[in-house]
Amino acid sequence: MFDNALPEEIRVKWPFTSRYADVNGWRMHYVDEGEGDPVVLLHGNPTWGFLYRDMIEPIVRSGRRVIVPDMIGFGLSEKPTREQAHTLDGHAANLTALMRQLDLRRIMLVCHDWGGPTGLSFAMSNPDRMRALTLMSTWAWPMPPAEFHTRFFPWRMMHAPLVGPYLLGKHRALAGRGVYLSVVDRQKFARDAQLAYETVLPDPASRLLTWVWPRWIPLDESARATERFAWLEQELSRSKLPTLIVWGREDEVFDAATFSNRFKQMLPHAEGPLLVTGRHFLQEDSGPEIADLIRLFLDRLDKEEGAR
Repeated sequence: MFDNALPEEIRVKWPFTSRYADVNGWRMHYVDEGEGDPVVLLHGNPTWGFLYRDMIEPIVRSGRRVIVPDMIGFGLSEKPTREQAHTLDGHAANLTALMRQLDLRRIMLVCHDWGGPTGLSFAMSNPDRMRALTLMSTWAWPMPPAEFHTRFFPWRMMHAPLVGPYLLGKHRALAGRGVYLSVVDRQKFARDAQLAYETVLPDPASRLLTWVWPRWIPLDESARATERFAWLEQELSRSKLPTLIVWGREDEVFDAATFSNRFKQMLPHAEGPLLVTGRHFLQEDSGPEIADLIRLFLDRLDKEEGAR
């Protein structure tokens, strides 16, 4: 799907110029607005750049360049229909390819959901390109992921070999109902946003990633991503990057008390956790407020640098 195929009611809310890059043989969609040091906004599953629609312009107005990629398989990016195309390391490599093509430096990386493991894999491997981090409703360690992910119902059942493709593919349980259930103001979401997430994943083949990617969440020590997450935890614990932690106080997936505070323990120099209204997809409820928190954080960094 390309931007000109979006229904008008979505395009009105997503007025940004589409750009495309070839990354490791796939066509990646992104928006690139404004000038200045780059702020890169990373989404997770099953969303796309639209999640950040209320944050782009406020950050641009603060004198920053804002880049919002759609991960391969999501949004307006190409959607491979082979499960092998959707590994955690593959997505990190795709993001890295885009960052290097754009030659981004002094990056503020905003990580949400799977944008956390993906973005942090880039950040920890490319410290010379980084300036700061914002962490929201994500994680960066092997075990446990979250109590939510250990439950048989709904999580393990939804990602079983036959049930997952049936519920998440044929019946779009995550792309449709899943996001709706993970916001606070559901009436507003149904009116203003739900169509945007359903439209870009129109059929079971395009929804492949919605049940394949979550299978990379380690649920025991034998899981295939355990080593990757162990490496992330180790590297991030050593990081001195200026970091802002923002969390939805109603988040039921990565609850604030457990997950935001664990990041604070790993990164005691971080600012926060700052709590805003929001469940797992907190940008839907508090996008402008989060944008303002990021702006203020970067303004403080600017002043600190200027005073040195």
